[in-house]
Amino acid sequence: MLFAALLMGILWFLQIFFLDTYYEEMKISQTRKIANAIISHYQDDDLVEYISGLSYENDMLIHIESSDGTIIFSPSQNLDRPRILSSNIYLMEMAFMKKNLIQSGKQSASIIMADQGRKNNTLAYSAYLDNTEGHEVFLYIFSPLFPVSSTVEILSNQLRYVTLISLILAFALSLLISNKISRPIVNITKSASILAEGNYEVTFEGGHYSEIAQLADTLNYTSKELAKANILQKDLIANVSHDLRTPLTMVKSYAEMIRDLSGNNPEKRNSHLQVIIDEADRLNLLVADLLTLSKMQSGVETLNVTKFHIRDSIVSILNSYRILSEQEGYQFICNCNPDIVVTGDESRIMQVLSNLVNNAVRYSDEEKIVTVSVTDAGEFVRCEVTDKGQGIPEDELAHIWERYYKSSSNHSRNTSGTGLGLSIVKEILLLHGARFGVISKPRKGSTFWFELRSK
Repeated sequence: MLFAALLMGILWFLQIFFLDTYYEEMKISQTRKIANAIISHYQDDDLVEYISGLSYENDMLIHIESSDGTIIFSPSQNLDRPRILSSNIYLMEMAFMKKNLIQSGKQSASIIMADQGRKNNTLAYSAYLDNTEGHEVFLYIFSPLFPVSSTVEILSNQLRYVTLISLILAFALSLLISNKISRPIVNITKSASILAEGNYEVTFEGGHYSEIAQLADTLNYTSKELAKANILQKDLIANVSHDLRTPLTMVKSYAEMIRDLSGNNPEKRNSHLQVIIDEADRLNLLVADLLTLSKMQSGVETLNVTKFHIRDSIVSILNSYRILSEQEGYQFICNCNPDIVVTGDESRIMQVLSNLVNNAVRYSDEEKIVTVSVTDAGEFVRCEVTDKGQGIPEDELAHIWERYYKSSSNHSRNTSGTGLGLSIVKEILLLHGARFGVISKPRKGSTFWFELRSK
């Protein structure tokens, strides 16, 4: 509304206060153009008729005479045009304009003459049609400047209506903009303040415009993700606290037992010390996994990408599980052509394979068969780690890559682990830009797979 009022103010100012000046400037410009037209037609045969038409159409008095007083054109010669005044009423003005033109030394001169005896001022214009010394021909144009007061009054009345209508329309438009644009943004701002206070249940509502609706949808998605992150953070703190508390309690308890009970008994003392060493190793593994995962997620970890034979890496990892084959009857099968070469960070890919094999061992059933298969698909090499365990329910497949997530399956082998294995696998494969996933059906086992670029 202020903008509309400003426009109306400018319109009033220009139309009312500058109308006189603007009118005079336009009249002078029009007279100058007519004079130039007459000069260009001066040698034409139809000059008299041409000037008569100009005089009648523009309501001007046009008079042409030579320096010796010979009248070339005068309104008195065209009495059939009743609107054209006689030049006799401007005899004194023509004498003055002639003197003014000669003294100025210019080709033309113009002044605005005020005469109290007439109703309005008059624009007087003079110019040379022929400037030959001794044979000068002078052009005189007198154009009445009609009073603009009546026009100003009409414009004032008109502008009052225009101003009233404009302000009403501006008010209506402001309400429309407020409802459709400003109000949804204000509501989004209020909801964002609530979100900043930690209330992730807040809902953002968009408006009628697609950009605002898209903003609201994005913020709704953000609030959901923040809620998930908040839950994950709480779970992480709880799980880490739990995982740290157990080994620390064990270390403290067995240290007290050594101090109070088994200090002089070498066999018991060594047994208790071994428990302390095992728990310390478990703590070290947990801290190392947390550090590795944090580095990857923060972007600090970099890859040493090379080309290597993936079968050598698989064999090296499976050899570390040989003790399970000898003591518990596990079978580790490697289906991989020795000539297959992949591109990636070999140490990190070995970490991926180790975590997947360890995960397969944990959830294998009585068959105790773990298969690692590699197939060359041209541009990519697909690696699969398959177990014959209980499988993973379909509604849990999307969560198994999260920290400390454990499947609802209660059949798992009690092996050392931190609950971060699959999270680390995910981050390593994301750093490689690799595709990965899992195929699993309850009671039919699971197959974890990923793809690397071939050579």
